[in-house]
Amino acid sequence: MSNPLQDFLTLSYAELEELNLQAKEQRKKRVPAEQICEERLRYLTDEKRIKAVTVLFSDLEGRLHMLDYDKKFLLKSWDNMTFDGSSIRGFTAQRESDLRLSIDWPSFYWAPSDIFGPGKVLVFSEVLDKDGSPYSADLRSVLKSYATAQFEKNGYTLNAANEIEGFLFKGGDAERRYHETGQFEYVNTGGYYHSLPGDPLREFIDHVAEAQRAMGFENEKDHPEVAPSQFEINYSYADVLTAADQIQIYKLVCRQVATRMGLTASFLPKPVVGVNGSGMHTNVSITRNGKNIFWDPKGEEQLSRFGWQFVDRILTHGNDICLMLNASVNAYRRLDPHFEAPNQIIASATDRGSMVRIPIGNERSMRVEVRSVGPDANPYMTLLSVFKTGLEGETSKVKNLRQAKRYLPDNIYDALENFINAEWTGKLLGDDVKARYAELKRASADRCPRLLGTFVKSPEVQYHHEVYNQYLWNRF
Repeated sequence: MSNPLQDFLTLSYAELEELNLQAKEQRKKRVPAEQICEERLRYLTDEKRIKAVTVLFSDLEGRLHMLDYDKKFLLKSWDNMTFDGSSIRGFTAQRESDLRLSIDWPSFYWAPSDIFGPGKVLVFSEVLDKDGSPYSADLRSVLKSYATAQFEKNGYTLNAANEIEGFLFKGGDAERRYHETGQFEYVNTGGYYHSLPGDPLREFIDHVAEAQRAMGFENEKDHPEVAPSQFEINYSYADVLTAADQIQIYKLVCRQVATRMGLTASFLPKPVVGVNGSGMHTNVSITRNGKNIFWDPKGEEQLSRFGWQFVDRILTHGNDICLMLNASVNAYRRLDPHFEAPNQIIASATDRGSMVRIPIGNERSMRVEVRSVGPDANPYMTLLSVFKTGLEGETSKVKNLRQAKRYLPDNIYDALENFINAEWTGKLLGDDVKARYAELKRASADRCPRLLGTFVKSPEVQYHHEVYNQYLWNRF
């Protein structure tokens, strides 16, 4: 409800898009963070209509957390902000709970006031340990450091674009009430590419697309997906850290728009048995000196030798990293060959059952698509594992590696065992963070039936890391 006494910042969507694209261009040009920090602090000081800054960070499982800081307080204390890490799953123990937040000023967003409220801006942050060093369980910091090191050492710019599918269900709290209802209700049964202009699914897609365009996503296309009430809203590629942040914003905007419509946007990989699940196809490429080094017009499928080596390393470690790309009990329902499941550890230009696909491309768009990723995976962990594995992993001596019939696990326990036993996952995450992540995944798995069966069980939803809250977790 508007209040004429509250003179808070409200910008048009066109103004928002212009500001957010300017900020994105600064990130692309690698404008020094110190310069951007100075600009943003000056802007916050001068813009009297901003009341609060929403600071964002993600936990080890990828769940997004938000703190609203009063603008005046933040301007005085932005370089010395602490929070209690013991309440964040996968972070510190209670006896050593204090952690710090370091604002990542280049990752600053102007947000639509009709979705986030007037007078607010958003900014991502990095989590620091008590001594000010990067916190090992903050995968965003780890990804940022890795991407920076690759640019400084090899001149590589790591790029990504994610195709994130989801479902729209009736009711504003459909996931948290699933243990009471035992079912999800569709808002639309039109199917692939089909919905009437005024139906709830189309209205939802339109609102989300408008909001993410305003936030600088550079939209490409949006449409209903194959399954009833399923959607996908595509946008352009970006540098790897921006791409991961955009996944978090995308899901946040979808959930907020759905909530305002009295509906639920769900990113469970397979919330309904018998129809297609939701994926997060992860398209990646690498540029050096402005040139896409995955492109070779004379290469097999026009992918360069460098690109095929990247693919071969991912296939070699496909089972090792599966738990990082398919992070929940429910995710293993999606790896079902009856529904174009990308569960074969092969690479193909045409077979949509392959873990890795080589889409048709040109010098600008040539890329590698990792299809096995679930939409509930930690985006920072996903992109770190894909790029670090593709660049630094080993290549097995399996004959016909790209065609050999090997499969990803069909249950989380096998994926967990592969993850724990793999030396490579320790190199990816560090042994401490690897152990913490495995512990979180086992805790969720142990609360769910070991055999998935033919019905989505309540614990798959109730103890899902994106649905989690303390009340539900304690109902056991």
